[in-house]
Amino acid sequence: MDTAPAQGNRQQLFRSLGIIVFAGIILKVGSPLFVPLSFALFVSFILQPFCTFLEKKGWGRVMAIVTGLLLITLLIAGLFFVMYLQFTGFTSEWTVLSAKLKQLLVDIKEFVTVSLGIPKEQVDEWFHEMISTTANNTVSMIETTVISMMVNLVMLVLIPIYAFLILYYRATLVEVLYSLFPEKQRQKVAEVVVMAIGTYYQFIKGMAIVYLAVGVLNSVGLLLLGVPHPFLFGFLTAIMTFIPYVGIIVASLLPITYAWITYGSVWYPLGVIGVFTFVQYLEANIIFPWAVSQRLELNTLVTLMVIVIGGILWGAAGMILFVPFAAILKLIADKMEGWEPLAKFLGK
Repeated sequence: MDTAPAQGNRQQLFRSLGIIVFAGIILKVGSPLFVPLSFALFVSFILQPFCTFLEKKGWGRVMAIVTGLLLITLLIAGLFFVMYLQFTGFTSEWTVLSAKLKQLLVDIKEFVTVSLGIPKEQVDEWFHEMISTTANNTVSMIETTVISMMVNLVMLVLIPIYAFLILYYRATLVEVLYSLFPEKQRQKVAEVVVMAIGTYYQFIKGMAIVYLAVGVLNSVGLLLLGVPHPFLFGFLTAIMTFIPYVGIIVASLLPITYAWITYGSVWYPLGVIGVFTFVQYLEANIIFPWAVSQRLELNTLVTLMVIVIGGILWGAAGMILFVPFAAILKLIADKMEGWEPLAKFLGK
């Protein structure tokens, strides 16, 4: 008696899986188009309230959009310049750091040989293989990075162009979006669009405050410990916290290792861990609730899943973009009838 419904459910499942696979192929193949377009869309979300405000004050649409794009470009350029200065100071100490690292490797070899009784020739062979593998991987990584930078330069040119066009034609684009839905659903779609843009704008503004506060606190803590280049490590760790749990662990490895090599004492790495732990506690319990009034709430499993899927499809750009994609999908699912299961799966 239940054969027909069961068969229908299986067909629906296979149809859904087919759509997901097809969408994944399209997103992967079309990444040169979709990645800069997606960044431009989110830039448009951020600038839309600002541009609307200027237009209400009598500014022309073109002037308002160009002003917004210039401001956000100057802000990003300033941040990159500060990080560049910090990174330049870091690389200038590579000779001293390299000597300390070599001495550390010698000490590790002696410890393994004396304490574990492993023959010195065997230890030397292991380290030689490890260094050779690391060198080969480094060359490959540099080649990939150079190619990626060339592609990213093209995208950096396309993103403001796409963002300008999206903002300029935003009224037309919204009308086209409304026309895709039946008349009775257009009011609901309009509410969802306004809510998604407003919520995302408030979220991004709040997160900028969070990253700034966490970066400053990290940097001050590392500065008080005497760890070199505290602002580079502090803000790098703050930015990496967008990846739940994993980000803070990966980002903290560099300052922990650097402190250990620089001072040769275990207390400094422990101090770095203590600073990051304390700041993360403040971020989770005080800074984030205060700065972000309206959260884009996704559960941790979904967040990690979309980060991995984004990385597979679009690389580092996908790891950044797919989280707000999923968050906006959660906002839409909360408002649309029949989308309750999806909203429940995405939410906390």
